[in-house]
Amino acid sequence: MSSLVSKPEELSVQERFAPRSICFGCGPANPGGLQIRSVEADDGMVATWSASPEHQAFPGVLNGGICGALLDCHANWAAAMALMRATGAVRPPPTVTAEYSVRLHRPTPTDRPLTLRSHAVTVEGDRATAEAAIEVDGQVTASFRGTFVAVAPGHPAHHRWD
Repeated sequence: MSSLVSKPEELSVQERFAPRSICFGCGPANPGGLQIRSVEADDGMVATWSASPEHQAFPGVLNGGICGALLDCHANWAAAMALMRATGAVRPPPTVTAEYSVRLHRPTPTDRPLTLRSHAVTVEGDRATAEAAIEVDGQVTASFRGTFVAVAPGHPAHHRWD
């Protein structure tokens, strides 16, 4: 199980808006998941996450797929929150990933906390594009850009945050 370094009194957007979510990356109700806890910051979203030994690709280095899952979920919440603000809603719409790309700049170490940062760059109708990065000791180890779409009733993911 991963651990997260954050202020325990500060609820993440996942805990506030999707406490029963089973998402592997960010679902609070998935004890076997990554348990990302994204919080709002002045310039988007931020999270601090620590790896466990099972997240390694090889000794001391985070698996690239785990990097992608961390960034996908964290950026998804930046997009959902931007869509919420753009429409004046009180809750973010349930969103799904339409597409994304990840660039692995350098090995991401597993022996210290990772900082995840994300922000929305565009909002157009029911879609938002967000960028994200993993930072360690002030260096970006992985970067991300993705498009997220709000889903309507009838879509299998529509009630995933209820």
